[in-house]
Amino acid sequence: MTAVEVVDIMREGIWVLIKVAGPSMIVSLVIGIVISLFQALTQLQEPTLTFVPKILAIFGTLVITMPFMIGAMVTFMEQIAGRIAGLQ
Repeated sequence: MTAVEVVDIMREGIWVLIKVAGPSMIVSLVIGIVISLFQALTQLQEPTLTFVPKILAIFGTLVITMPFMIGAMVTFMEQIAGRIAGLQ
């Protein structure tokens, strides 16, 4: 296996990571900004107020995007396994 192939596998792995983790991170960011704006506008500075909505939103996002996430990871693993099988 050459260095170019290793870098290509690493690049593909990073893209899969971004595709899999991206939706949850974006939802968490949006919910955090909305709650921060709400806290700033109402001057309600309760630190635990951010946790419950974020946890529920991330859980909902994971439930909705789970088939896509599994498909992306399975496809990547099949490509890796195919490359490993092709080395012998």
